[in-house]
Amino acid sequence: MYKTKNDLPEAARTQVVELMNALLADAIDLQTQCKHAHWNVKGPSFIALHELFDKLNSDVEDYVDLVAERAVQLGGTADGTARMIVKRSRVPEYGYHGGNGHDHVAALSASLAAFGKSVRAAIDQCDELRDKDSADIATEISRGADKWLWFLEAHLQAQS
Repeated sequence: MYKTKNDLPEAARTQVVELMNALLADAIDLQTQCKHAHWNVKGPSFIALHELFDKLNSDVEDYVDLVAERAVQLGGTADGTARMIVKRSRVPEYGYHGGNGHDHVAALSASLAAFGKSVRAAIDQCDELRDKDSADIATEISRGADKWLWFLEAHLQAQS
């Protein structure tokens, strides 16, 4: 840990940095999955899904920055290389590699739901560590993840 005048106790900062790096791995993994779906989607809903996946990716990219920068603000480092992400991500492996839009939506919604669950757990952990700022960042991300999950699931619900 780097020295900082941040008044959170070092033990709490160390634990929150660990939490932020876990979320960072999840967010970067999710971001790559969004781009995978964006690049590979085919079918009658191509343009709508292509644009939807790209907009989702843009928000997830913002989440990546928020989480990485919070880890560094607390005196830690942001562990964001590809190899670090592969070792650490808790997001399930992307479950589809063809072109069907429905199947991309299903795979991406499963990954987004898992990400949202991890973010909500981080909110509680940050609260326990008395880091309201990190809890607030996680809350912002959780709201966004839930919004995007709603957008994705609307495509699946229409076809049920």
